[in-house]
Amino acid sequence: MLAITVRDREAGVEGLALEELPPPHAAENDVVVRVHAAGFTRGELDWPATWTDRAGRDRTPSVPGHEVSGVVTELGYGTTGLTVGQRVFGLADWARDGSLAEYVAVEARNLAPLPADIDHTTAAVLPISGLTAWQGLFDHARLATGQTVLIHGAAGAVGSLAVQLAREAGARVVGTGRAADRDVALALGAHAFLDLGADRLEDIGQVDVVFDVIGGDVLDRSAALVRPGGTLVTIAHPPKVPPQDGRALFFVVEPDRTRLADLAQRVRDGRLSVRVGAVRPLAEAAEAFAPRERVPGRTIIRVAEE
Repeated sequence: MLAITVRDREAGVEGLALEELPPPHAAENDVVVRVHAAGFTRGELDWPATWTDRAGRDRTPSVPGHEVSGVVTELGYGTTGLTVGQRVFGLADWARDGSLAEYVAVEARNLAPLPADIDHTTAAVLPISGLTAWQGLFDHARLATGQTVLIHGAAGAVGSLAVQLAREAGARVVGTGRAADRDVALALGAHAFLDLGADRLEDIGQVDVVFDVIGGDVLDRSAALVRPGGTLVTIAHPPKVPPQDGRALFFVVEPDRTRLADLAQRVRDGRLSVRVGAVRPLAEAAEAFAPRERVPGRTIIRVAEE
């Protein structure tokens, strides 16, 4: 099969290459998926799991990309709940070969059935971005109706979904980002927007929840905005500055079949929209990791046609 591979950690994006690899084997409780569309995270070349397995052994050449939408072609021993020929989408394991390939092996429990009226490109956006948004807001921060949430990067992959989910939950949503992101954030449902390049973060006042995807100085300064009993949650890195009288936590998204199905239903109902930017073929996946220009919305790799 054709796949994007990485072999040299020091080479970074320049080390990505398209090459032939043996197709994956379906282990116990696995399925093999014929990939139609795949998502990736540009920072994953820095993740330890990209280079070593769970026992710490070198696993190069490894295949990046962990969001997948496609069709089941093979069932491993003991696999239940899915069938050959079924459309599915979900999250590939961090420490195994990923979805930037024609085929990928995934634990069946990490995949959800994909309704026929959702295309693979849309579905490939949901696993990391959608689950991260949901888990950050509700599983970790326990956002409730009537509360105020500050969402950094409100027009980004995770932030755009978080804005919509928080608004639907009855929260007051304040988004942040670049000046060019204002109209997008407000159209998605943010009640207010702050330009991180021109406005004072401290002018927002206190909020119940801060959801951060940026890190650095923005994360550090956000701790002072959390009112007593509130929560600061981030996916960037562990917070250095905790709220004075609240919680601060860093988390990594986890697979959740039930929540994936719920997110898909929200897309079908029109309650949730995804922002797809560029759609590029597998042969151009290496270039997509380091685009020359900023592309609004997620970049998705189309591996096979519908």
